[in-house]
Amino acid sequence: MATKDCVKVAVRVRPFNKREKEAGGRCIISISANNLAIQDPRNQQSWRTFTFDFAYWSHSGFVRNTDGLFLPEETGGRYADQASIFEGLGQGLLENAVQGYNATLLAYGQTGSGKSYSMVGNGPNKGLVPTFCHRLFQFIKSHQDSRQCQVFFSMLEIYNEQVIDLLSKTSRSPGGLRVREEQHRGFYVEGLRKVPCESAVQVERLMEQGTRTRTTAATRMNTNSSRSHMLIIVQLKQIFSKECITKQSNINLVDLAGSERQRSSGSEVDRLKEGTAINLSLTTLGNVISALADVSLGKKAVHIPYRDSILTKLLQSALGGNSRTVMIATVSPADICYEESISTLRYAERAKRIQNKAVVNKGPTERLVKELKAENARLLLRLSRLDQEGRQTDQETKELRRLLTHNELQIRAIQTLWEQHLQEALKDWETQYTNITQERRMVQMYPYMLNVNEDAQLSGVIKLFIQEGNWDVGLEDSSPKSIPLRGLGIQKRHAIFSNQQHRVTVTPVSGSKVTVNGIPITQKTELQHLDRLILGSNNTYLFIGFPTDRATDDWSRFDYDYFQSELAAAEGIHLHSLCAKQDQRPVQSNPSLLAAFYDYIRLMPMVAEANQMSQELNKGVEFNLEIKNLAMSDSKGHDLEKEIAVRVTCVERKQVWMWSKAKFINRKFLMEELYQQQAEVGEGADMPPLSREKDPFWDPLEPLHLGSAHLWLQSLPFHIPVEEQVEVVGSEGTEEAMLQIQLVPCHPTGLPLGEDDILIDPTELLGKRLDFQLVMDRCCGLRWLREARNRGVQIGFQMFDCPQPLYTPAMWHNANPLLQHRVQFTALNTSPALLNYLQNSALVLQLWGLQEGCSDIVICLNGVMVTPEDSIIIDTAAISENMAVDSAGSELNPSLQALQEDLEQLKSSNVALRKENRALREQLGASGLSGALSLLSARGVDSGRGCRERRSSLRTSCDAQLARALKVFYHSMTSVRGQLLRLQRHRPSEDADLLGLRLFVDEHAHLLKDFGEQLEQCVSVLKQEVATIVRRKRDKSGGWS
Repeated sequence: MATKDCVKVAVRVRPFNKREKEAGGRCIISISANNLAIQDPRNQQSWRTFTFDFAYWSHSGFVRNTDGLFLPEETGGRYADQASIFEGLGQGLLENAVQGYNATLLAYGQTGSGKSYSMVGNGPNKGLVPTFCHRLFQFIKSHQDSRQCQVFFSMLEIYNEQVIDLLSKTSRSPGGLRVREEQHRGFYVEGLRKVPCESAVQVERLMEQGTRTRTTAATRMNTNSSRSHMLIIVQLKQIFSKECITKQSNINLVDLAGSERQRSSGSEVDRLKEGTAINLSLTTLGNVISALADVSLGKKAVHIPYRDSILTKLLQSALGGNSRTVMIATVSPADICYEESISTLRYAERAKRIQNKAVVNKGPTERLVKELKAENARLLLRLSRLDQEGRQTDQETKELRRLLTHNELQIRAIQTLWEQHLQEALKDWETQYTNITQERRMVQMYPYMLNVNEDAQLSGVIKLFIQEGNWDVGLEDSSPKSIPLRGLGIQKRHAIFSNQQHRVTVTPVSGSKVTVNGIPITQKTELQHLDRLILGSNNTYLFIGFPTDRATDDWSRFDYDYFQSELAAAEGIHLHSLCAKQDQRPVQSNPSLLAAFYDYIRLMPMVAEANQMSQELNKGVEFNLEIKNLAMSDSKGHDLEKEIAVRVTCVERKQVWMWSKAKFINRKFLMEELYQQQAEVGEGADMPPLSREKDPFWDPLEPLHLGSAHLWLQSLPFHIPVEEQVEVVGSEGTEEAMLQIQLVPCHPTGLPLGEDDILIDPTELLGKRLDFQLVMDRCCGLRWLREARNRGVQIGFQMFDCPQPLYTPAMWHNANPLLQHRVQFTALNTSPALLNYLQNSALVLQLWGLQEGCSDIVICLNGVMVTPEDSIIIDTAAISENMAVDSAGSELNPSLQALQEDLEQLKSSNVALRKENRALREQLGASGLSGALSLLSARGVDSGRGCRERRSSLRTSCDAQLARALKVFYHSMTSVRGQLLRLQRHRPSEDADLLGLRLFVDEHAHLLKDFGEQLEQCVSVLKQEVATIVRRKRDKSGGWS
């Protein structure tokens, strides 16, 4: 009878890896009982809590004993070791299997989160799979008196919707093995090898064989193991002779592909997104889990897309079918892995709602034997009756005896099938043991190259021994002195390795790529123990020297990341240099910078492979990594989030695209498919022409963001015009252009304001109209145009709350274009928000590159308001508030309206008095004080009135002088700011020697001295001007009035 069981879900938190430790990673996950809480590193007050069936803390609180086992620091500590994981998950799996239920264990998580460690383990820390097999054979041995047990082992890989048998003796068939469906068996892999096993040691050797096949296939076919699924299928058959019952269980142990969450900037959608089959299985698995979760919530008519991928077909019984299933989700606790960890936890949370219907399986083989024996008994009975009755004929007797013989042969074949399979497996085991023994003997005699793979489980599997003499390494293996090597970028004769007089050297063949310790080599180079080699695009090997050179060094530190970091450092990209560009020490680095650095390291080999495929397929396209927003900031001066982008260049046409990380990874998988199709057709053979729309190396041309410049707006609240030359800085700090630009406060008609309109207190603007013009005069030194003259540029900007960005007209074929672009902005009622924006923000000017075949950026004015003078209205929120106030004001009583009229009259009187005051001041300067006094007397103005006017005149004069002093100060500070930017960008070169560093220090000291002198001079001049104004006012008025 079927029993309903929900999928059991466990989560495991691993320790920090080397990357996260070097970056000063912060733990953002905590576990209490079966609850896991994760903190958003961008908002430390935001926590998300998940509840699972099991929650394991393996992040801290452990020690390593003398045998290499990781154990809790204290007895009963919270650290969950490998044994604890098996007792919680594997033991239940084993009990279900021996009871006759199908059982499945799924491991899910991002690459490097500990999936493979939990499933397979490392060294003495055995994972779930080997421990399960060991315990299974212990159980079989202890119950061999009551039952006969048969164990079959299979191992396969699913990559790009193709099934690969990792234990097959024959060569891989094109397209992989086929998945079939039968009514009773469900989905199964046709032709998958099932190897009978009698011990756990035999299973471990088969796993090693499968891993070796997986590594070799990944290297030859240029596949990415982190995007493949590995399935281990253990079939347990228990025959109870006395009870005439057979129980058969299928145990699926599944290591799923990495669950990396590809983040894409903006709302970018790749036009070829659906074209790749790489991610199809993982995506479909997510859809199946979501659909089954909906079913568990009572939703009707839900389609479950099992048939949409190979993986979900094979796991149909494990998800919602006849199986008891456990999922273990592994996560990193580091803040820089938050996005991937939260995505994994959400995935696992949905999976725990799935309900399966498991039943005990009775094997068909025992029933068949029973039925054949029963049929034989009936045939014998019929023969005896014919003999007794004397009615038998030769023909009938012959037919009955033929049926009896056929049935006996079938019974004998069924009963001897297990023994035959076991004998064949033992022969294979003897051959493997001979090879393993020979390899171990050679390890103690010769130096060799040890493979290093992104997947730690695939590292150290392949050993290329360098015996005495000269050895050709490459695709050709016809010579007895050759070491065959397959992989992307490997030539027929790639390099010559020489082992002579206890020295090993490598000599690259002309045109081949060989890198030693991160440095490309072109001539004979002697290898030292633990040197790192990269052959071709990304075939990574660690050189193990002669046995006498090997000490007790820890080889594990030379992992895949070490190779890629070494390559990046050779290119001048390492964490210290990136932090220096951000004026930060490594421990103070922001998470986005660290994530970008590690993305750079991860994508480096993929970019190298893409370049190699482009070269071999004659695409003429080059790929280069860039760190987006590395030297860029927002309008407040805050650093923008760092992202990795890939610059794609068509060399012949000089066309450029910029792809996000997610888009490049998707295209890289499509490039692999195209490359493998070409490989299957054969070198030199013509493939059917590929349309440009389906070509993963091509994209339609779009405007390209080149860089940005900042124009600070703090002079506008004072009504002080600014004329500046600002630098357009590229994503990585390169100088893209210089832009001559003006900010001009003006009247509504567009006429500039005069010095008399300069304000001392910016708050005087509140509630008043503000008009100003942005004038772009010229763009000089466009690097984009210097590289290719058939290009163009546009400049975009967005002022305050303007709903749409604005752009200049497109300018083509000129590296120093004259812009003469003028835009006027108007705030009808200046709000505090606008005033704060002007005082503390910059206008960010974005430089966009255009190419032939690329459309200009079109200005969209939807939602943009303009005045009758065609000035663009900003600060529209203030207009809405005033409209609301006006609506409320219409309901005020008449007394308030009278007060409003009086206020307007007083304002008019104030304006008239200011005009009269200005005229009196001019006459005072022309005819002297006595003439002015007589004039005042003739006009009948009393002495008190004259005193007030004179003080007002003095105040106005001082205000104008102070405003002029401030204007001079703002202009001088522009050059000081430019000197500061030069200081920030002034860095020594990565390859500078001691003399170069001394020259850098001298030059830096000179720049610092100039900066200090300029700053001191600006402040000193301002102090002198203010002191002069104060002294003059005191002399004339005897004090402040």
